[in-house]
Amino acid sequence: MNTSATRIGVGLAALALAGVVSAQELTGVLKRVKESGEITIGVRDASITFSYLDDKQQAVGYSVDLCLAVVADVKSQLKLPDLKVVYNPVTSATRIPLIANGTVQIECGSTVNNVERRQQVGFSVTTFIVSTKFVGKRASNLKTLNDLKGKTVVCTAGTNTLARVNELNQKNALGMTILTGKDHAESFLMVQTDRAAAFFEDDILLAGIVANSQRPDDYAIGTEAYSIDPYALMLPRGDDAFKRVVDATLTRLYRSGDIQRVY
Repeated sequence: MNTSATRIGVGLAALALAGVVSAQELTGVLKRVKESGEITIGVRDASITFSYLDDKQQAVGYSVDLCLAVVADVKSQLKLPDLKVVYNPVTSATRIPLIANGTVQIECGSTVNNVERRQQVGFSVTTFIVSTKFVGKRASNLKTLNDLKGKTVVCTAGTNTLARVNELNQKNALGMTILTGKDHAESFLMVQTDRAAAFFEDDILLAGIVANSQRPDDYAIGTEAYSIDPYALMLPRGDDAFKRVVDATLTRLYRSGDIQRVY
């Protein structure tokens, strides 16, 4: 796309965003935020590099930055210069219930948008694409699913990965014993301490966990991929007005090229 076309696209996206809130009566999240003066975002503590705590225990990461861009646009559209941002910790197991019951207005983590979850919550446009893989100790030389026959593996509770690995186990008659960790850190710890031979999760999260471990060279990610999944920001189901604001923000970032800076 040439420069002029890019500027036109950015301008149209900005105009569309400007009309998202003003052209309708406030409902759902937007109404609640306007009345309360605050918005609650769900963040993870160890979904590196999407949503995690830095050395000051502050939430940072790619998804957090995307959510804060949404917050900035909500603040502007609702004319709330003092809008308070509340950071609410979520886990793989609690993220969907906390969105569904209204405790959290938008989840800024590493959540796959799939059919099952859309029965309970809503999603933004896609923010990233991942694949399910596994990580094990390099010395174990684990590269494919067949290498895990009869072994003990681990998945994090509350993830779609757990259901996928159970399915792979049954379909391929692998005889694996599947453990669950309460979060990604505990799941990886099971591999570190030899309680599990491999940890299955999204490839980008595994890469982040390994890179931030004390001995990254001790671990290797398998060579096979078992899915192609879209990440998205999680929202309340059926809140079309809020989804339009979120999607307009993300679209603006994509069209302007600002997404490269965020990435």
